Amino acid sequence: MGSPVHRVSMGDPCSRQVHPDIESERSVQSFDVERLTNILDRGAQNTALRRKVESIIHSDPVFNLTDNYFMAQKELYEAAMQKRFHMQMLAQRLGWQEDGCELEYACRALSGSVGLGLRTVFMNALRSLGSEEQIAKWSPLCRNFQIITTYAQTELGHGTYLQGLETEATYDTATQDFVIHSPTMTATKWWPGDLGQSATHALVLAQLICSGVRRGMHAFIVPIRSLQDHTPLPGITIGNIGPKMALNNVDNGFLRLHHVRVPRENMLSRFAQVLPDGTYMRFGTAQSNYFAMVVTRVQLVAKEILPNLQKACVIAMRYSVIRRQSRLRPSDPEVKILDYQTQQQKLFPQLAMSYAFHFLAVSLSEFFELSYDSILNKDFSLLPELHALSTGAKAMTADFCTQGAEQCRRACGGHGYSELSGLPSLVTKVTASCTYEGENTVLYLQVARFLAKSYLQAQMSPGSTQQKSLPQSVAYLAKPDLSRCPAQMAADFLCPELYTTAWAHAAARLIKDAVHHVRTLEQSGVEQHEAWNQTTVIQLQAAKAHCYYITVKSFKEALEKLDNEPAIQQVLKRLCDLCALHGILTHSGDFLHDGFLSGAQVDMARTAYLDLLSLIRKDAILLTDAFDFTDQCLNSALGCYDGNVYERLFQWAQKAPVNTQENSAYEKYIRPLLQRSNL
Repeated sequence: MGSPVHRVSMGDPCSRQVHPDIESERSVQSFDVERLTNILDRGAQNTALRRKVESIIHSDPVFNLTDNYFMAQKELYEAAMQKRFHMQMLAQRLGWQEDGCELEYACRALSGSVGLGLRTVFMNALRSLGSEEQIAKWSPLCRNFQIITTYAQTELGHGTYLQGLETEATYDTATQDFVIHSPTMTATKWWPGDLGQSATHALVLAQLICSGVRRGMHAFIVPIRSLQDHTPLPGITIGNIGPKMALNNVDNGFLRLHHVRVPRENMLSRFAQVLPDGTYMRFGTAQSNYFAMVVTRVQLVAKEILPNLQKACVIAMRYSVIRRQSRLRPSDPEVKILDYQTQQQKLFPQLAMSYAFHFLAVSLSEFFELSYDSILNKDFSLLPELHALSTGAKAMTADFCTQGAEQCRRACGGHGYSELSGLPSLVTKVTASCTYEGENTVLYLQVARFLAKSYLQAQMSPGSTQQKSLPQSVAYLAKPDLSRCPAQMAADFLCPELYTTAWAHAAARLIKDAVHHVRTLEQSGVEQHEAWNQTTVIQLQAAKAHCYYITVKSFKEALEKLDNEPAIQQVLKRLCDLCALHGILTHSGDFLHDGFLSGAQVDMARTAYLDLLSLIRKDAILLTDAFDFTDQCLNSALGCYDGNVYERLFQWAQKAPVNTQENSAYEKYIRPLLQRSNL
């Protein structure tokens, strides 16, 4: 069997012989770990290129991350900017292209500790909403850092509800430009990354007003700082929003605009345009201006959200085979804590979801690639489904990865509370994803609206002039439904077809219930919008079940493509089984409610689930090794490849400034207190 390159820290004095407790986990391999890494990287050539980039990054001391744990906000920001500058110089010297994989792999290696990340969101919006002329003008400037860009959407008073944004862009026919203005305190742009101290230009989302008519949210490129001395331009009030829960290397800022004028050509105009005389022209649907957010969410799932859970799994799993605690039998030595079923129950579902979300992200990316060009060319037929899939995937992965990373942290006991474990920063970082680029509850409810429309469409009689074929992701709503699960023994619950059908049934029933609750309220005289509000808890439940179904289905379909990889297929199937059954057991009420499952069948599912834990146990380290994170990328005293946890934790603690600096509190307070008490 193949094994991954040892991902140990170069130059780390703790990197000695691999700890025997973790070496024993790798001594017998039931599958080719290297091959699984290649599958996750979508090709052996990608693995090779990624490792080459990582080697370059990790051999350069400028890119060291260990000191991050001891830095204040200002130092973190400056270090992130240094890494960005150094990376761009490196990319230029090595010929790395902006749209190539090398820069993406470099950012992965540095765990996002690089400044000026919002330029990616700006470029997404420019390419999605801008005309070809605008892209030709602005893209090179952004790419070559002749300007520094950010994406200014969220305001003090509004975030996910884009229709409520208060910033205004009023067209002046006399001067043929737009007047961008923050009419209220709550219209202040708040949270955009790279805005506080860095950006020279912002893509500002504002309510377009032309000829006295409000036309909804549109995107405008607004210069905000001088390219000569970086001072704020006239009418611009700008700054940093202050310390946050995490991500203090990111320069989140605020922006107030006081009647700032920008040329007519600065409104992104692929789907809408204002003519010189103030005539408004729309070339797409009203929803087309939200397309940039769809693009960003597709990228977020795989690149920003999921890696946090994957890293947490690597760290917690490796620590759990080094940490020994208590005895199973009085005569035995203390056991690895991963041998306890309760520890497996904490960690293995997180590992299963890590893999499930990987294949969900791949499926979503493939659908995005299929539909992107069509949407740019104003064929919006796939946009509603793409919006629902990306929105649901972002909400679900953010929720589960946040909960999962915290579960991994707790599973490491007291050491998981240390920043040096790497786990607290992963938890706080992924927590931010629950609200950025859309608050998750609101996103789930957007999915619920799509599901309600799809359900009503599925109920139309065949041959109806209004009936259209359902989008593929909701095709199950039109299929015959099993009223009872056919499982007769625990082994039946290890059939992917059975548990995928079970999730389809639960999702379809919940969607049906949600629609019927709205209808019942409307028929009793409740106004439509109020009927929706009174059923949002039910809608939320239906949307989450649908997202879980899509996740299980994408994992199942990925397994079907691995028929020529039987060993890998088997080990991944166990994770797919666990993913599906963990959800069924966690939400057993949804399956028991209408009698689809009986109490006896839930017991069978639990038996199958618990049996899976012991099977996954022998491959747990190998499955996390396959993620192939370097030690430098993990930046964890608990999670290094060699397993020398305690030596590394002790050594890293010595680096804390408080251990090398004079204790000023001693002379000021401790010494007087001691001397007073001795009197």
